[in-house]
Amino acid sequence: MFENQPKGLYALALANTGERFGYYTMLATFVLFLKANFGFSAGTAGSIYAAFLALVYFLPFIGGILADKFGYGRMVKIGVMIMFAGYVVLAMPLGANVIAIIGMAAALLMISAGTGLFKGNLQVMVGNLYDDPRYSSQRDSAFSIFYMAINIGALFAPSAAVGIMKWAQNNLGVGVNDSYHFAFGVACISLIVSILIYYGFRSTFKHVERNGTVRTSEAKDEVVELSPKETKDRITALILVFAVVVFFWMAFHQNGLTLTLFADEFTVKSTTGVESMFFDVFNLVLAIVMVYGLFGLFQSKTSRGKGIAGAIVALAAAGLAWKYAHISGSTEIDAPIFQQFNPFFVVALTPVSMALFGWLGRVGKEPSAPRKIAYGMLVAAIGFMIMTVGSVGLPSPAMQAANGATPETLVSSNWLISTYLVLTFGELLLSPMGISFVSKVAPPKYKGMMMGGWFVATAIGNYLTSIPALLWAHAPLYVVWGLLIVLCLLAFIFMLAIMKKLEKVC
Repeated sequence: MFENQPKGLYALALANTGERFGYYTMLATFVLFLKANFGFSAGTAGSIYAAFLALVYFLPFIGGILADKFGYGRMVKIGVMIMFAGYVVLAMPLGANVIAIIGMAAALLMISAGTGLFKGNLQVMVGNLYDDPRYSSQRDSAFSIFYMAINIGALFAPSAAVGIMKWAQNNLGVGVNDSYHFAFGVACISLIVSILIYYGFRSTFKHVERNGTVRTSEAKDEVVELSPKETKDRITALILVFAVVVFFWMAFHQNGLTLTLFADEFTVKSTTGVESMFFDVFNLVLAIVMVYGLFGLFQSKTSRGKGIAGAIVALAAAGLAWKYAHISGSTEIDAPIFQQFNPFFVVALTPVSMALFGWLGRVGKEPSAPRKIAYGMLVAAIGFMIMTVGSVGLPSPAMQAANGATPETLVSSNWLISTYLVLTFGELLLSPMGISFVSKVAPPKYKGMMMGGWFVATAIGNYLTSIPALLWAHAPLYVVWGLLIVLCLLAFIFMLAIMKKLEKVC
């Protein structure tokens, strides 16, 4: 998994981890902040959330065009500075008046503009590392590692957001609404860490900061030329994939919207016993350590390596046993905390998926990247089928708001946890493979633009997340989840129909 990877991969991945930690700390509480601080309805908050996410993922297209002209590294560095300014403004407690709304809008614009320069271009730089023939065979695994690093940052974000808010309330006497700004302030600190990592290890990836070249193992720069027909075929294939993944992101990014609203309005507020252990992020970390230790135990080629891996597994298991033995009372469940489960599953399952596809590759059965994307759409549909089953017998959100929650209308947290598990399987099939597909297929002269195109598709999907949110106050839950199921299934069928065209350019 980690063998034969350039050092620059880890430097870029860690820089991205810091930035993503701050972003997801802010995002974990954003919709709830809009409702609590400004009194916005679920539909209005959802529309703002969707518009912000759309900008975050649309502007990398512009950032990619600029990077193709001025260089990837330069755009990444400018992007960090703009993002930092945006988070500073968002962290300021301006109240709930018109000035506060204007300040929030300005902050969101700066964060999305900075992300547009940073996010896509950093990923292009990762892809450029694998234009070197020494590493080209490791491209897919590299993006899985890179994607895992993103989710390490996201894993700790909800706990950090909830923790800093409670600390501010209990120790500084800060009001509930103002405490949200402390969560936003965490993003400022994380960006400082991110840029320090970037500059501290820049020597390992400096050669891919430029644009339009491919670095070979002989340390020469050569421009890869494609015929007009090859260029057209590749761009056409990418656009078809972009059209499909719109619907995945529309469904997947309900995690910060309707799934968070479901957690807030329909899910039990406390838990006990083994189930309560899932809501302590350090227990999740110990579980991840066990997974990686077990892989080390079975994959190590030396007795010393196996011994170290076995010791790590034993220590992690002992830690979990100790934590279980010291459970007392019930554990409070805050709605934003559910957003830690997706990154937890990503980090824990990445080595599993890589091992599975590695084995399929060795026996000649590994699906192509476009086929994995298609399967990801199918799995996403299954995830929302779970939510549909879990919502049977529940009132509509409007009725719940009018009549108040009762024990009969609050369901187990396991429904959401199971949904996040299944959606994560879909994400692992689609997202890192999709990014790898773009970096591999995109014509060299348009790499930045095409990676930006991936984010434009994500942006459109993110903007469409507002549709289920608008339905939230007016329709039964099965309508909200059913819409997402149908769209994912239609996208899956469309992918199968165009599969030959996509696999031809791989």
